[in-house]
Formats: sequence, C-alpha cells, structure tokens
Amino acid sequence: MKTNLKLSLVFLLSFLIWSCNSSTKTEEVTEVEIEETTEPSLTKVWETSEDLPTNESVLFDEATGDIYVSNIDGNPTEKDGKGSIAMINKEGEILHKEWVSGIDAPKGMGISNGKLYVTNIDELVEIDIETAQISKRYAIEGAEFLNDIDTDGDKVYFSDMKTGRIHLFENGDFSIFAEGQDNINGLRVGKNGVLYGLDGSGLKKYNSDGSFETLNRVVTGGDGLIVIDEHTFIASRWQGEIYLIQDGKETKILDTKDEESNTADIGFIPSDNLVLVPTFFKNKVVAYKLNY
Repeated sequence: MKTNLKLSLVFLLSFLIWSCNSSTKTEEVTEVEIEETTEPSLTKVWETSEDLPTNESVLFDEATGDIYVSNIDGNPTEKDGKGSIAMINKEGEILHKEWVSGIDAPKGMGISNGKLYVTNIDELVEIDIETAQISKRYAIEGAEFLNDIDTDGDKVYFSDMKTGRIHLFENGDFSIFAEGQDNINGLRVGKNGVLYGLDGSGLKKYNSDGSFETLNRVVTGGDGLIVIDEHTFIASRWQGEIYLIQDGKETKILDTKDEESNTADIGFIPSDNLVLVPTFFKNKVVAYKLNY
C-alpha cells in the first residue's frame, strides 16, 4: 500500500543584482511531494501452546471476545468422535481445550443467532453458545467433504470441496446456493452481505442467484478467507501461504512452507488487525499483526 511523504526541499536561487551601492538576493522555496511505498506484511505477535490437535479453523466471536478453534485430532474424513472445539483468548491462552467435544472432524465455523455452526464431514453441527452443548445435527444429503462456513447473521453458507457445492441454510431449510465450484473451500460474507469464496479458479464474488465473477485468478486452491472491505482480502493456502489481495492484485505476505507449518482456515480480529492462523499439524494457533 502506498503512503505519501511530504518533504520540503529548499532551492536557493540567488540573483545578485549589482548596482552602484547595493545588491539584492532572492530566495525561492518549493514544496515537493514524494511518494513512498510500504510493502504489506504480517508480524508475529503470539502463539498458543501445542495443545490444539490438528487445528483447522479459527473464528473470533465479536459478541464475547472469545476465539473458537476447531480441532480435528485425527483423520479429516474419519468419523471417530475425537474432534472438538477449543476456546482461547486474545492473548493466546487456551481457556478450554475441549469446550465442546464429540465431533468427528470439525472444520469451518460460523455464528448465527446465538448458535455456532460447524461442518463435520457430511453434517452440519449446531452448538448453543450459551450452554456449550450440541443442540442439533443436520445430515446433508449428498455431502462428501463439508469444509468452510460463514454467515450474514441469518443465512448460513457452507462449502463441500468434493462435490463443488455451496449449501445454504436459511429459516430451517437447506438448499444449494451454487454448484460446479471446483474444490470450493474458503467462504466469507462481507459487511455488504455479499458472499465471497475461494476455489480452484481463484477468488470469487457471488451474486444472490449463485452466479459469480472472478476477482483474482492467481490465488487458486485457497483455504481461509477474510474480507477487509470490498476491494481488500486476505487469503490462505493450506500448504503455508497467505496473500493480501487488493483490487485484484495479490501480494504474498507469509510463507511458512519451509517450516512445514500449515496455514489453514484463518480468522481475524478487526479491532486489533490480528490474523489468526491455525497451523494444522503443528497443533497451535499463531497470531500475526497485519501491516498494509
């Protein structure tokens, strides 16, 4: 992102006009505006202990200030009941390692009307936030690998990476919002109520009828997605890359592949400009300050 730096440069232009008994000196001051470029970056702030087994997704709850972490704790496709949801705070302390347990392989999470919705292979799990209890389980017909979730407060969107579908849960009913979305994963609803997604084609902006336009074709196969505004996005790739996308142009701001540290379904704390990164096999969440 570009910032402007004003420098006052003084140019002395002296004109010596000689006459019989006097001389005159004229000083001219010119202000020049110079443009300075600052590259966007992520700066590490904290990390949790390595007690969050195979953590896949992180979600900040603006209503409570708590942070939820989905822990697969095993195979992402195995129905073994080992998965759980942990709760951590904004300083990276683990408050509850198993805030809610008894899920198989939890991945994406979204909050709607006091409920935390979690994808679980082929079902949608509904958790009552106040009681920390699973209130309902919804079997999704034809689902194979449910992944990310987001909501606009009422509508709950969730992706199936294997079937290429985006499902919609609204007013107690399920429907298919969009199909043919190759390897669809990360979903995020912007403040304008518009749904954005990451799939094999890149970053997409969806219309209310499920049609779309592609905003970036470079960051393909993305995992987590954050919407800063309608022109600015943060997208992660599971292998260990995070990008800032502004006006369709991508800039890589984190690469942890050499450390074999994954960057799965990222979360965000807007008030602190803090990006929350689940590291999957490293079993910890790392927080980075976003500078751009």
